[in-house]
Amino acid sequence: MNKSIRVRFAPSPTGPLHIGGVRTALFNYLFAKKHGGTFVLRIEDTDQKRFVNGAEDYITNALNWCNIPFDEGPGKDGDFGPYRQSERKHLYKQYVDLLIENNKAYYAFDTAEALDLERKNHEAKGKTFIYNWHNRTRGRLVNSLVLSKEEVAEKIANGEDYVVRFLAPQDETLELTDLIRGTIAIDTNTLDDKVLFKSDGMPTYHLANVVDDYLMNITHVIRGEEWLPSLALHQLLYNAFGWEAPQFAHLPLILKPTGKGKLSKRDGDKLGFPVFPLNWEDPSTDSISKGYKESGYFPEAVVNFLAFLGWNPGTEQELFSLDELVEAFDMKNVNKAGARFDPDKTKWFNHQYMQKQSAETLSKTFIDTTPELKAIDPDYVALVVDLIKERATFPSEFWGLSHYFFKAPETFAEAALKKAWKEHSKDLMSQLIGVLETADDSSVDGIQTTVKGWITENEIGFGKIMMPLRVALVGALEGVDVFDIIYLIGKNEAVKRIQTLIDHH
Repeated sequence: MNKSIRVRFAPSPTGPLHIGGVRTALFNYLFAKKHGGTFVLRIEDTDQKRFVNGAEDYITNALNWCNIPFDEGPGKDGDFGPYRQSERKHLYKQYVDLLIENNKAYYAFDTAEALDLERKNHEAKGKTFIYNWHNRTRGRLVNSLVLSKEEVAEKIANGEDYVVRFLAPQDETLELTDLIRGTIAIDTNTLDDKVLFKSDGMPTYHLANVVDDYLMNITHVIRGEEWLPSLALHQLLYNAFGWEAPQFAHLPLILKPTGKGKLSKRDGDKLGFPVFPLNWEDPSTDSISKGYKESGYFPEAVVNFLAFLGWNPGTEQELFSLDELVEAFDMKNVNKAGARFDPDKTKWFNHQYMQKQSAETLSKTFIDTTPELKAIDPDYVALVVDLIKERATFPSEFWGLSHYFFKAPETFAEAALKKAWKEHSKDLMSQLIGVLETADDSSVDGIQTTVKGWITENEIGFGKIMMPLRVALVGALEGVDVFDIIYLIGKNEAVKRIQTLIDHH
C-alpha cells in the first residue's frame, strides 16, 4: 500500500535551534516536497525542567526565515494534533498499560540511591551497570518481575515513586534498516531496559516519540546521527505494539571546521561565525548569540550551504534554488560520513547570492542600516551598490567599500601618498583640473575619453595621473574604477577633491 509521505521535525524547546537542527528540518522538508508529502513540526517538550521561554517561537521563526515552513504543527492544525507533547500527555498512559499487560514492560521501584549504589558496586569490580536481563530479577533490584501483583498494587496505592521500564528481549539479533546506513545488526543482550514512563505521569522521550510518530502516521523518521543508539529501542517498541515502523534515516554529523568532533557554539564563538539561524538572547544571561540573518546572510544561501552538509547532487552544480533542491534531493546521495563545516564556503555561497540580488533590493538594506544615507537619493545609492556589490560578501561591507561616493575623504592614507605623490604631481593634478572642467560628464565614456586622450597626447605615464587621482577621490589607493567615481560624484566634486589634495601638499 502506498501511504502518503509524512515526515516530522521534532525539536525540544530548550534553547535556540542549532544549524544542525535546521539541516535536519531542511532534509525532512526536501524529502516531503519531493514526494508530494507533508512536513510536520512537533514540539517535544516533555522535559519541562529544560523548557526555555521563547524557544518554540524561535524554532518557528527560523523555519519561516529559511523558507521551509511546516505544513502541520502548533498554530497550523491538521488532523493529528495537538502538536506539543505536553498537550498530549493524556495519551501515553494507555500505551504504557498495554505494554505492561502484554509483558513488554514492567514497574520498577528502585530509588535513585539504590541505583547509584549498584553503579558504584559494578565500577568497583571494573564493570558497567546496565539494568537488563542480566540483573533485573536478581539481587537488590525492586520491580514487578520479582514482586507479587499485590505488592506492586500496594506500592502504587501508597504513592511510591516508580518508573516503567521496557523489557528488552534476551538472546536475539535485531536487524535494523537505515535508508542511509543500510542494514545494522544489534545483539539485544547489550541493550538496557530503558525507562518509558514515570509516576508523575510524564513519558520519556522514547515512548512519546514512538507513540506520536505512530498516531501522526509518520512514514519516515529523518533525524540526526546522535539518535542512532536509540534506533534499536524504537524498533523494539514498534514490534511490541504490533505496529509497522516508519522507515528510518540518520543524517551524518556536522563536524567542526577541523573535521574532528561535532560542531558546537564554541567553535562559532572562537572562529567568528554563527551557529544559529537567528539572533538568540539567552534569557538566563541576557547574552546575545548572533544569527545568520543578523550577520548578513541570505536565507537562500544558508539553505544552499546546509543542503551540501552531508548531501551532494552527484553533479558539479553547487548553486540551487529551493525548488531545484527539492527536485534534485535523493536520500541515496546522503553520506554516512560526517560533513565538515567550512566557514569560508558559507561566505562563498553568500557572495554568490549577493550577486543575484538587484542593486535596488540591496540598496534598501544599505540605506536602512546606514544613518549617513538617510538623506541620499535611493536611486543614487542603487547606482553605487551596483558598482561595489561584486567586491562584497555581506551588505555590512557596503559602507567600507563605498563611503567615498557619499563624502569626500577627510584624510589621506600616508602609505598611499608616499607611493602616489611625486615632485611633478602637484603640477599634473592642477592641469588635470582644467581637463576635467572641459570634459563631457554626461557619461563615463565621455570623461574617460577626455582624460585618457590628454594623458596620451602629452605622453604622460598613466600611473602619474591615475594614482594621485585615486588618492584625491578616495583617500587611499583602493576603490572602483576612477572614471565611474567621477561620473557618479560629478566632475565639480571631483575637481574639489583634487584641489583639496593639492592644498594638502
